[in-house]
Amino acid sequence: MMIGYVTLGVSNMDRAKQFYTDLFSDLGAKVLIDMGRIAFIGKGGKTPMLAVCEPYDGKPCTTGNGVMVAFAAESKEAVDAQYHKAISLGATDEGEPGQRIEDRFYGAYVRDMDGNKIAFYFFG
Repeated sequence: MMIGYVTLGVSNMDRAKQFYTDLFSDLGAKVLIDMGRIAFIGKGGKTPMLAVCEPYDGKPCTTGNGVMVAFAAESKEAVDAQYHKAISLGATDEGEPGQRIEDRFYGAYVRDMDGNKIAFYFFG
């Protein structure tokens, strides 16, 4: 079984939808389903999606210590581009692009406006 979607709790749906659709617009991502308190963003229902939602229990969203969503990139240059695009859209730095494991893993890390940690990576 593979991942169908990952959900991130957010405090402002409009801001979150705008951030993630802008961030992944070059990859063809858009809001596929918008149900008010939850929206699914991706390229299509048969590919993995990102869901942003206001928590079901009505309490404030929180980020988990050690929780991170990682997005695969097609190259090291694509990692760099996604990182810089995220920063320009309001994300904060959590680790600039760089080779983390020699000849194996290149990555960059940011936090969105709600503190969710996201990574962009390339194996190579």
